Amino acid sequence: MSDIIQLLPDSVANQIAAGEVIQRPASVIKELVENAVDAGASTINVIVVDAGRTIIQVIDDGCGMSETDARLAFERHATSKIKKADDLFSLKTMGFRGEALASIAAVAQIELKTRLKGEELGTHLYISASRINNQEPCSCPVGSNFKVENLFFNVPARRKFLKSNTTELNNILTSFQRIALVYPEINFTFHSNDLELFNLKSTHIHQRILDVFGKRINQDLLSVNVDTTVCKISGFVGKPESARKKVPHQYFFVNGRYMKHPYFHKAVMSAFERLIPTGEQVPYFIYFNLPPEDIDVNIHPVKTEIKFENEQAIWQILLAAVKEAVGLFSGVTSLDFDVHGKPEIPVFDEKKQLNSPKVQYNPSYNPFKQNISRQSTKAEDWTALYDGITTPPDKELSVFPEPENFSQQSIVDEKSPVHYQYKEKYIMTAVKSGLMVIDQHRAHVRILYEDYMERIASHHGVSQKMLFPEIVHLSPSENAMFESVLTELSDIGFELTSLGADSYAVNSIPSGLDGLNVVDLIHDMLSTAIEQGEGIMEEINSSLALGLARSVAIPYGQVLNNDEMDKIVNGLFACSNMNYTPNGKKILCIVDQHEFEHLLG
Repeated sequence: MSDIIQLLPDSVANQIAAGEVIQRPASVIKELVENAVDAGASTINVIVVDAGRTIIQVIDDGCGMSETDARLAFERHATSKIKKADDLFSLKTMGFRGEALASIAAVAQIELKTRLKGEELGTHLYISASRINNQEPCSCPVGSNFKVENLFFNVPARRKFLKSNTTELNNILTSFQRIALVYPEINFTFHSNDLELFNLKSTHIHQRILDVFGKRINQDLLSVNVDTTVCKISGFVGKPESARKKVPHQYFFVNGRYMKHPYFHKAVMSAFERLIPTGEQVPYFIYFNLPPEDIDVNIHPVKTEIKFENEQAIWQILLAAVKEAVGLFSGVTSLDFDVHGKPEIPVFDEKKQLNSPKVQYNPSYNPFKQNISRQSTKAEDWTALYDGITTPPDKELSVFPEPENFSQQSIVDEKSPVHYQYKEKYIMTAVKSGLMVIDQHRAHVRILYEDYMERIASHHGVSQKMLFPEIVHLSPSENAMFESVLTELSDIGFELTSLGADSYAVNSIPSGLDGLNVVDLIHDMLSTAIEQGEGIMEEINSSLALGLARSVAIPYGQVLNNDEMDKIVNGLFACSNMNYTPNGKKILCIVDQHEFEHLLG
């Protein structure tokens, strides 16, 4: 039998590795900018064209590379960061695997210009699909200039599954921001299609956060700072009033490296327990600093998952630090006790003399020596109680009618005109088949969602002029999405005017939004569109309508009268889908008559 196992060619092996390391244009940005940081750059310029599909360029003024290093850097497992296995537990650099450049070169065309400090000439290298096509001396500044063109040109399937330019650009900006937030001493610029989105000057952490996300976030931040023998934790958390359902600004950094850690996220949220509504979250920017030997970053090629040696101890320290920050800066909301209609509890007075309570009883009472006449409570003529009540011969009187197969129209015909609100969250109404329980918030979301979708489809939104226009400042990722959904916002009923510098004036809003914070509403809608929008306008329209409906819908805890409940029930029955919300959550359930009979039987 002939041998069937064989070594894969380097080009195939590199493409397999690229599948893990280079998933989309944002992965290229992450790897190249991290290499520039490790090279000691003080200025890093990032340029993308067509959201990275056509060109990704990263220019830095770091140490640069020699002619030999420039060529060797594109080989697999070639790195200057570590030399032996023990170095994995004392890492002080962003990269260490030696796979990034080889993976990028396997699926793209790369042009590199680099020069060492003190050298007169640099090196010009051109690589396509892991093959070096040209290498020659050139004149260039100190540092490195990576130009990646036609990403996935030789892997059509990977290129086909890239999302829209708006979605890919948002992913690129997210990767860029994660690095910019942790290295405030480095100057960063970011250009997309010749438009400058970021120009970040060297500064401190707090100012860098404001430069990236806008000065508006400054009013919501509380400082966190604790130094222990286990670790040092610093950064900022949001105030309880900054809690939102959509909060993209949540970051953990460990020794200058971004990470995802659900366990530590739970610690931060636990500090805000009972201070913010259920389902809402606060922004945070938390920086951990601890010995490199106490963590392991060699878990996944993307390097966003990190293991901690003292995870539980750090969890407790983080929880205490966030709680202290909230209390120290008076971030705890005041407790408002509702005493209306409640019994008055007297205050204890130490000077007032208290007497022991006395029990009054009859010592001569003996129930066995007394004859108590017991009168029957049975009515002599009980049939007289039912005089005047007649039952039709063809219909028996029944509290719960027999269940039957019902349709949406049958429920409308048989529903009770009187409703009951349970715990200010559910609407309960009797129908022919039993008892219907409706989630009031979800039902209203479904009603509003279909109304807004109809407005977008008909291009006829009902607007309401604002007495004083509101000003909304958008982040670069929000602005990229905003330009693609401006028409849909106008169809719903918004009227916005550009003021320049990613700022817009809100002149009109859809009718029925009185009392809502328009600025927060637009941010929430754009966040929903960024998360769910995939370039198909139908899905983006649905995301906008859903985001607006969630913000406007009746919240839990709001008391409704019978007319308001009846309006919601009738509106729900008129919807195309009365059973589920647009995102698939159940709206109502019907408790069948047989279930009551079983419970009471």
